[in-house]
Amino acid sequence: MNEMAVFTLRGRNPDVLTCIANLSNDEVFTPPELANRMLDTLAESWAARNDGAKIWADGTVRFLDPFAKSGVFLREITKRLIAGLATEIPDLQTRVDHVLTRQVFGIGITRLTSLLARRSLYCSKHANGEHSVAKSFATDGGNIWFERIEHNWDNAKCSFCGAPRAIFDREPELENHAYAFIHTNDIKARVGELFGANMQFDVIIGNPPYQMTGGAGGTSDSSIYHLFVEQAVALEPNYISMVIPSRWMAGGRGMDEFRQTFLGGGHLKELVDFPASAEVFPGVEIKAGICYFIWDKQHNGLCNVTTSRGGEIIGPILRKLDEYDIFVRDSRAISILHKVLSREEASVNSILSRDTAFGFASNFDGFRSKQRDGDASLYFIRRMKRGVGFIDRNIIKKSVHLIDKWKLLVPEAYNGGDGVPHQILGKPIIAAPNSACTQSYLVFQLDSKSEAESLQSYYLTRFFRFLVSQRKITQHALNSTYSWVPMQSWDKIWTDELLYQKYDITAEEQAYIESQVRVMNGDDGE
Repeated sequence: MNEMAVFTLRGRNPDVLTCIANLSNDEVFTPPELANRMLDTLAESWAARNDGAKIWADGTVRFLDPFAKSGVFLREITKRLIAGLATEIPDLQTRVDHVLTRQVFGIGITRLTSLLARRSLYCSKHANGEHSVAKSFATDGGNIWFERIEHNWDNAKCSFCGAPRAIFDREPELENHAYAFIHTNDIKARVGELFGANMQFDVIIGNPPYQMTGGAGGTSDSSIYHLFVEQAVALEPNYISMVIPSRWMAGGRGMDEFRQTFLGGGHLKELVDFPASAEVFPGVEIKAGICYFIWDKQHNGLCNVTTSRGGEIIGPILRKLDEYDIFVRDSRAISILHKVLSREEASVNSILSRDTAFGFASNFDGFRSKQRDGDASLYFIRRMKRGVGFIDRNIIKKSVHLIDKWKLLVPEAYNGGDGVPHQILGKPIIAAPNSACTQSYLVFQLDSKSEAESLQSYYLTRFFRFLVSQRKITQHALNSTYSWVPMQSWDKIWTDELLYQKYDITAEEQAYIESQVRVMNGDDGE
């Protein structure tokens, strides 16, 4: 039995990291298959940049996973380096020590995950323990650092990550989820404190925490994955590769600046998008899917974009990422958008309300079941059921001018799953004058019933909903989500055939639209 076989037999079959359960929203563990896909993409990018050289045969390259959880990235990197450096460092133990002490580094996100990562990498929770495969460490932690740090409370929330103090100002024995990598204004100094002042990483790779519960100061969740990306960029490595939620491409609270910088920087070399997260994270639903990317410090140009959904792979296709204010995920939509937007027609969102048109939240329940004199109808959605109640119209203080308008009410949220063809939007309702609605609906304002019926027919077309889908990346469709849908004249019943003809949509493009958006009829309900 050779030395390599002795080392690899320390693994187990099946691989425990393929079946480990996620602990929380922060700790979505990366399946080994996905980690290896990312490493393959990294290796290809490295070879293209370095005249075909193999990254795994270079004993000087340093890797950092600054949000180690299961340790899968560090483990798979180590396996590749041990194989790739066999010629340069023939003795197995010397090679293992070289890789683990000089090339592979990690930062645990919690005490538990730091122990998991050490077990995965060193085959022992103690890097200097009897059973560790590394024989040159002087400390338990080895090169996987973890210590509890504290949030920087600015009144009710942390100034670094937005964590609400009411939830995360905890006793020392409880995890407070203050991540070292993003709780600093000087990431280079922080890394110097952890691993040495002269430490420069060539590759930063991993799967960061995605969100902080209640991070907006209320009950909602605040995204934090982009903060890890920004800190990694500030460290100036040669390459960054991370798997993150795809919702940054077109939405997300506070993501506008990040999206503009990330798409417009020119450093994204590869972007691989999975609209259905379950394809790579079995049993985990991440709204809008996930993606991984290769950021290359030296790259300045177009990006190879690949979309994978339901076994169908589109790409890689060279794309200009910042052509629009958001990223159009599916390259096949670009030709259609060019035809529609080149006309520079006004947007249909110019007659669409903003959020909470009449000032009533979705959970408003101050309505009656029977109408009285002076009441207006109030349309609502509660527990996914639609209904109509009645309120004194005098209590309506917002958008009073809309009460006596004909209206097309459209649901603000619609999920319907990740499969295609998709409905995209919930079904609309025509509301007669003397009516209002809760936050559950957005409001199109019209001058007559016939105009409302015309707009409704337009909304029901696949063409309309396809254009919405290019900006709708989560279940919510806000006013801005409709900005690529052009206005029409409200004097006819619109059909897809009329719209295809008007915008010169080819047979191939029609087939694509119809493969993505399913038929919607005008019946009540979702």
